[in-house]
Amino acid sequence: MNGTGNLMDFLDEPFPDVGTYEDFHTIDWLREKSRDTDRHRKITTKSKESYWELIKSLLDAWSGWVVMLLIGMLTGTLAGVIDLAVDWMTDLKEGVCLSAFYYSHEQCCWTSNETTFDDRDKCPQWQKWAELMTGHSEGAGAYVLNYFLYVLWALLFSFLAVSLVRVFAPYACGSGIPEIKTILSGFIIRGYLGKWTLLIKTVTLVLAVSSGLSLGKEGPLVHVACCCGNLFCSLFSKYSKNEGKRREVLSAAAAAGVSVAFGAPIGGVLFSLEEVSYYFPLKTLWRSFFAALVAAFTLRAINPFGNSRLVLFYVEYHTPWRRKTTLLGKYPVLEVIVITGITAVLAFPNPYTRRSTSELISELFNDCGALESSQLCDYVNNPNMSRPVDDIPDRPAGPGVYSALWQLALALIFKIVITIFTFGMKIPSGLFIPSMAVGAIAGRIVGIAVEQMAYHHHDWIIFKNWCRPGADCVTPGLYAMVGAAACLGGVTRMTVSLVVIMFELTGGLEYIVPLMAAAVTSKWVADAFGKEGIYESHIQLNGYPYLDVRDEFTHRTLATDVMRPRRSEPPLAVLTQDSTTVEDVETLIKDTDYNGFPVVVSRESERLIGFVQRRELTVAIKTARQKQDGVVSSSVVYFTEDNPQVAEACDPQPLKLRRILNLSPFTVTDHTPMETVVDIFRKLGLRQCLVTRSGRLLGIITKKDVLRHMAQMMNQDPESIMFN
Repeated sequence: MNGTGNLMDFLDEPFPDVGTYEDFHTIDWLREKSRDTDRHRKITTKSKESYWELIKSLLDAWSGWVVMLLIGMLTGTLAGVIDLAVDWMTDLKEGVCLSAFYYSHEQCCWTSNETTFDDRDKCPQWQKWAELMTGHSEGAGAYVLNYFLYVLWALLFSFLAVSLVRVFAPYACGSGIPEIKTILSGFIIRGYLGKWTLLIKTVTLVLAVSSGLSLGKEGPLVHVACCCGNLFCSLFSKYSKNEGKRREVLSAAAAAGVSVAFGAPIGGVLFSLEEVSYYFPLKTLWRSFFAALVAAFTLRAINPFGNSRLVLFYVEYHTPWRRKTTLLGKYPVLEVIVITGITAVLAFPNPYTRRSTSELISELFNDCGALESSQLCDYVNNPNMSRPVDDIPDRPAGPGVYSALWQLALALIFKIVITIFTFGMKIPSGLFIPSMAVGAIAGRIVGIAVEQMAYHHHDWIIFKNWCRPGADCVTPGLYAMVGAAACLGGVTRMTVSLVVIMFELTGGLEYIVPLMAAAVTSKWVADAFGKEGIYESHIQLNGYPYLDVRDEFTHRTLATDVMRPRRSEPPLAVLTQDSTTVEDVETLIKDTDYNGFPVVVSRESERLIGFVQRRELTVAIKTARQKQDGVVSSSVVYFTEDNPQVAEACDPQPLKLRRILNLSPFTVTDHTPMETVVDIFRKLGLRQCLVTRSGRLLGIITKKDVLRHMAQMMNQDPESIMFN
């Protein structure tokens, strides 16, 4: 009150918590956009008043680029640290460097002067555990001891990972991409992008990958990057107080995550656009590219692999399911320990499953040059051959190649089975690298088979027109690369971004056509089994309220068929503009769990005035009781524009809350086709819309009502979309 008769609008000055959202609720995209427009208009107006205000407006304009710079630098730094730590801890399972214990196997032998070309991986400074403990590096005893310690280290790493996740940050488990997609669509999951989640995800990601489980760090790196984005958003009110603007930053952060995961800045931007982002304006495109570029430069400056490349399996060619629960799933720590034990026991005997998955992919992608010593390159050479190193003709396979084929076939079966059980455990786990490994193994096997057929049967009709005797006709490493792209595309349904990522990995434009053919074919084949990729399936499995823009709705239903209340339900809970008391409002809030309430002229007319959010109503009344004199339970709440008059001095003071009233809620008529309603929810990001007829309120449709109706039309359980 000012004086005795003039009633202020209580919300003339802002106060904390108005405009924020409850946990596990959906944001109002239209409202966030409107709030940002108002903020920008005020800044523009003030910038004309003084030089200081002009400087503040310039700082506000550049704050977005500053945030992108910080995200790129921190994401690149964390990715470099993770790569270095994973490389060291993976080798730690087999041995230790005597000259510097923090060196990996490769780093340890870099500085050795006693390494020969044939035994480039052996040097006196690096010793396996059996040799270090017993002095013997060969024999059955040494093999058993190395085997035992390999399994023991794997169990220790996985136990530490699952324990840290379970105790400190439960949200640090899994890939994170399904949840990131849901958050970017407007859903609130408090703590999922928090500081503790960032710290624990970074540490446990190193432990999980080093344990040798069939998982990758590429998916979780997107989660790590988004945590970095959320961290820097809190430093700028422009993003911390507007959930819509925050999601623009998170979209760019996702691009930076993919950039450092694959060394593919352009692919990262396209991945964010194609796979995870719900709202992607043009300025976000440029900022995403900048963040991805800074992240890639930072990672290259760290140079974790010592070859100036951003990924371990960079190559260059010179020639033209998921479960809901299991018995073990009820005991997450035991589940991780059991799966890790099985993985380590089965992986150690096979050299292609013992090594890290990234190293496996690197070897499968490699072209066999004259300097390669891998089993996969054990061909019978012609002693009279005098060709350049990069133009070696097709040759008959030697015994090493045939031995490698059997080992790869066993590795393929092992990777397929163990990945199914690994993905979804309560540790950080990505699916990109295991999927690529499966495809690369299959591709390399097929590539070697085609290569040998071309060599021995070059006169067949499929070979004779393009493969002359003594020529380099088939590159098995290229088949591995195409197989990796096809398998990853089938799992995730990625297309354009996948091709660009693989192109940036290989560094050659010549192979875009086979990669495009592989991506499209794999998507067609996978779509025959189901339209959802692994991340969409994960979203459905967890019941996240995600409205996919790719889902089609072709049923002939109307808004009146979906709106609430139904005929058997109680009337819609509403507020009147000038006849509801504070006690009535508090009782309504206590007895219901709705996110907001329509405001009407009167209960008799049901003429719609606007819509008020539950959280803002609660905060406004609580703060009014503390700061405004005379507000009691019998005070009348007014949503009108004119100031109400107090009839008598003894009457309680009214409470005017028009400022929190949304005067332009989105409305549809009861005969609007649901196909149109679904499209409106998708494109405008609505959390609810009101159903009217000639201005009279009939009901309400929320995002979950739309999802339930779509599930029901597809003969699915309508309650399956509820958050779990």
